[in-house]
Amino acid sequence: MTSGIRKAASIVGRSLAPGKPHHAQWLVTRKCNYRCVGCNVWKEQDENELSTDEIKKGLDILKDIGVIELVLSGGDPLLRPDIGEIIDYASDRFVTTVYDNGSQAAKKLDALRKVDFAAISIDSLDEAKNDYIKAVPGAWKNAMNAVETLQKEGIKVSVTPTISQMNLYEIVDITNYFTSKGIPVWYCLYSYDTSVDSKQLFRIGKANDEFVITDKQAMVNLCNKLIELKKKNKKILMTTKLLETLRSLYEEKEERTWKCQALNTFLVVDHLGRISGCHNHNFAGSVFDLPEKWKSEEFKVLRKTYHNCTQCNYLCYVFYSLYGSPRGHLSLARDQWKNAKLLVK
Repeated sequence: MTSGIRKAASIVGRSLAPGKPHHAQWLVTRKCNYRCVGCNVWKEQDENELSTDEIKKGLDILKDIGVIELVLSGGDPLLRPDIGEIIDYASDRFVTTVYDNGSQAAKKLDALRKVDFAAISIDSLDEAKNDYIKAVPGAWKNAMNAVETLQKEGIKVSVTPTISQMNLYEIVDITNYFTSKGIPVWYCLYSYDTSVDSKQLFRIGKANDEFVITDKQAMVNLCNKLIELKKKNKKILMTTKLLETLRSLYEEKEERTWKCQALNTFLVVDHLGRISGCHNHNFAGSVFDLPEKWKSEEFKVLRKTYHNCTQCNYLCYVFYSLYGSPRGHLSLARDQWKNAKLLVK
């Protein structure tokens, strides 16, 4: 049996198991070489981080407790000198996505060859606007070069614009531009933290008036447009259900139509191996504690806290809450079955 078939068989088995955290995001480093205006992760950089072997041990634990999809982020994870070894290890066990701000991917081709998706952050087709958002001259050229280079090399690359008031009216153009070139698009949504606890896993920052979406009708219209585009454009990786859920946040009632499933179907790990259901809340131990803690009374209480939390609208957390169960995976498969070939090596 080839490694690809073994991986697929293992993932299918885990995806059908109830009561498991099927999704995990691991921020493997706090180092970042960009200064994005809408983020303050770079303001809290830390030279300390887990070793390669410690991360491998943690990845084994995540696999054993049921995780099937892993996102490696940071900071910029490609700044780690051992990132190739980490990606190779992760890609044998999970559907693995690696985020890059666009500065490193073209330099780390060999490290990225086994990844399921390399996600490159591009927030505008306007070079000056994109560089302003990233706060680094040349950021746009670097990112566009990374996308082109990865595609030529046969590495599965996607583009991940963060929707904000600053680029709200060009998201459709961004989508059409990249998908017409055969490059899938997945969206993030500008959000910010409202919590201030010192034990919070990490902080995104306070609201930035340039990015907070004030034209709510335009956001509703965008969701409607993307739902229509999805009927013909299979390179839009957001599901219809997620777009409908996002739209509900900006309609007149501003309704939250989901309950958070943090520490139930997904969790977050930071650069020191500390875990939480999501980054907004205090860390709740270490990744190495998970086998003992997953079914503990402590975690049962925390799940209730997360379930009732309404302080964020980070799209990754919304997505995992909508699709974290076996039933959710079947629903996701129905929505995205034509994209299955994107995950087959």
